[in-house]
Amino acid sequence: MLDDLKYIHERDSEDALGIAEKSWQQLEHKFDTASQVVKADNIVYAGMGGSALAALISTSWPGYDRPFEIVRNYHIPAYVSKNTFFIASSYSGNTEETLSALDEAMSREASIAVITSGGKLADIARAQGYPLALLPGGIQPRYAVFYGLKALMTLLVGTGLVESSVETQLQQTVGYLSSKVSGLLPSVATSSNRAKQIALDCVGKSVVIYGGPAMYPAAYKWKINFNENAKQIAWVNQFPEFNHNEMLGWTKQPIDKPYKVIELISDLEHPRIQKRFEVASRLLSGSMPEPLIVKPEGSTLLDQLLGTIVLGDFVSLYCSLLNGLDPTPVELIEKFKKALE
Repeated sequence: MLDDLKYIHERDSEDALGIAEKSWQQLEHKFDTASQVVKADNIVYAGMGGSALAALISTSWPGYDRPFEIVRNYHIPAYVSKNTFFIASSYSGNTEETLSALDEAMSREASIAVITSGGKLADIARAQGYPLALLPGGIQPRYAVFYGLKALMTLLVGTGLVESSVETQLQQTVGYLSSKVSGLLPSVATSSNRAKQIALDCVGKSVVIYGGPAMYPAAYKWKINFNENAKQIAWVNQFPEFNHNEMLGWTKQPIDKPYKVIELISDLEHPRIQKRFEVASRLLSGSMPEPLIVKPEGSTLLDQLLGTIVLGDFVSLYCSLLNGLDPTPVELIEKFKKALE
């Protein structure tokens, strides 16, 4: 089925696989944000779902030299003040939680910037003169993650809150990603296609993805992908926290475990994190389904992180096709939003 290009074309009506193939090009997009140097004691980023993913990635790479918090809520932390750089991110520009958080940040007189493709958020940014990173529209938020990452880094470089070298690093990883994508395309047979092979292992199962601190953002993106693309329930957790509670859950109930465990284990993780994966797998043998281990490729953290995200994109899209579904529509989410009105 996964090597039947006619079937793939018919099911993937909005060309999600084509978007994944070109995702690395998003890192080359130029944003005119008109930002200026900001003095900030902390950074707060408000966003939901796919609109928060760029911020999550940035906690692993490049990381921050001051407190950084992601807000997935209507309210912002009590410490937000004039000394906060506040970023409101919503792909549609109409996410109610983010608009509520922005309203509170405005009342606290925080320094504000906006990432969006339009909607109310863009209108507010223009009216208030906030730095605005305008994303290209027309795709699902989860497919625009690399746009979001480039926008976030452009804003932070412009404010002086991260070093300008991060933009160079993003550009340098483009070649690696374009090469990696070439081996994951629908035209590459299952026998040589890692994404198709993983998808076949996951079909019909609930997926549980684990990563260490460096790869957790990629693991979280895999979780989102399985849920939204494949409409296949998935969960995520992080080592070492896993060892302090969740590992016990695998030892007894339920007896039947229709799960697929995926472990994203980078050689750039702390040596003790790598040891924890090894020991946990040994002790849980026979209790937890044998994990499918994905070892991120690439010589840099950024290569490994973004390359693993791209792999997960293709895995979930192939799972969707195996499930007989079109990966792009999220009709239940749209129905839910309508019911909230």
